[in-house]
Amino acid sequence: MTTIAENVALIRRRIATLESKYDRPAGSVTLLGVSKRQSVASIREALAAGLSEFGENYVQEAEEKIRALATARCHWHFIGPIQSNKTRAIAEQFAWVHSVDRSKTARRLSEQRPAGLPPLNVCVQVNLSGESAKSGVAAAEAETLCAAVAELPRLTLRGLMTIPAPEADFQRQRQTFRRLATLHSDLRRRLPQMDTLSMGMSQDYEAAIAEGATLIRLGTALFGPRD
Repeated sequence: MTTIAENVALIRRRIATLESKYDRPAGSVTLLGVSKRQSVASIREALAAGLSEFGENYVQEAEEKIRALATARCHWHFIGPIQSNKTRAIAEQFAWVHSVDRSKTARRLSEQRPAGLPPLNVCVQVNLSGESAKSGVAAAEAETLCAAVAELPRLTLRGLMTIPAPEADFQRQRQTFRRLATLHSDLRRRLPQMDTLSMGMSQDYEAAIAEGATLIRLGTALFGPRD
């Protein structure tokens, strides 16, 4: 059984290989460790191995970890569905939010972001599959929402995020991610500050890197099975 440190090193080497394979610049893909349902001790192991970006899905669980690791050099990303009664906690404690899919949510995050902190980095979540059970704005509505986020004073629009339907076929994975990459490229003509494509998880991150992901979100591949 491999250790977390070994997994971090292995995946970093794999990312470097894929960057070269798909003609991506070296260092263009950021590794985000999805630490939901992982212990503080496991996160400390990942930190010791050089990982600094961590993603959480549940506010209450994340708050305990953020307090426990308050002196550590790590950046916290909120990547789960956003409940209205949790926007203040997210605005106050996270550096990034990847899952904004409504203008109302964006306004609340902006209003509740403390003035003493840098603007909150925001990705708009796009639902490419049209699954009713999944969060995300429809691709056709993404431009309107992105433009609205870009106007809010305590937010910085960074890009797009998606969680596609599970797909085992590599080429079909690529086709889905290509749709988000194309949308991102189109939106950047109007909103050039959009520099982030948050896409790809443990089972499909090669396809995501092939199609231009700048940030991949890995949980099981880094930490092993969740509790």
